[in-house]
Amino acid sequence: MSLYLYAILQAENLDLIQNIDLNGMNSQPIQFHAIPPFAIVYSEAQQERYLASRANLLAHETVLESLMKAIDPYQAVPLPLQFGLVVEEWEEVQRDLLIPYEDQLKGLINNLIGKREVSVKLFWNQTEELNLAVLENQDLQKRREALVGKMLSMDEAISIGQDLEAAIEQRQQVIVKTFLETLKPLSYDYAEGELLTENMIYNGSFLIDWNKEPEFAATVEALDKQFENRLRIRYNDFTAPYNFVNVDREQ
Repeated sequence: MSLYLYAILQAENLDLIQNIDLNGMNSQPIQFHAIPPFAIVYSEAQQERYLASRANLLAHETVLESLMKAIDPYQAVPLPLQFGLVVEEWEEVQRDLLIPYEDQLKGLINNLIGKREVSVKLFWNQTEELNLAVLENQDLQKRREALVGKMLSMDEAISIGQDLEAAIEQRQQVIVKTFLETLKPLSYDYAEGELLTENMIYNGSFLIDWNKEPEFAATVEALDKQFENRLRIRYNDFTAPYNFVNVDREQ
């Protein structure tokens, strides 16, 4: 029997969730297996490999979020495992994960007690921002107006292009710096992710106190108003803390 793994808990916290009624991948019931000092959240795998489809990702995330909601965050926290992790036997889990990384796993769990991950993604309309940058820079505005209708040489095209790019980059840096200087003091830690689209200018996650999320959300709203609603902000206030669960495998 293959096993699909979702998360790691401390075995002493199993009594907090052992009666939870929850289904996971392939609608299989969620179960718990104690390997002291840890417990593994799992279901019976019906496939050798799981594609990262929307349905599968949603099923995986639903299990993690349901566990987080079912447990007092100041008592315990499920340590999320990567999507698609299938093993053949428990000995494999002990040998490759629990035994060699026991101290790190305990440290990660303790670090997450009473905390949650929230994410902030910032998007803008680059064309509108570029027009604003030109309007606010008289020298740049005069240069662009002087070139309207003119056949540009290669040097002229490169020069104005570089100046426009620098102007837009400066605006982006000001926005990102303002968000970080305001939000980082409200968090224990933060992590930056990749920019996923052309219009995305920031993608970050913050580890905050569980009960201080309303304060954090209000601060994000205030920042939105500060920039006159020019930004489109995607804020996620409840997600498994993947960005703050990293086991150092270089031992």
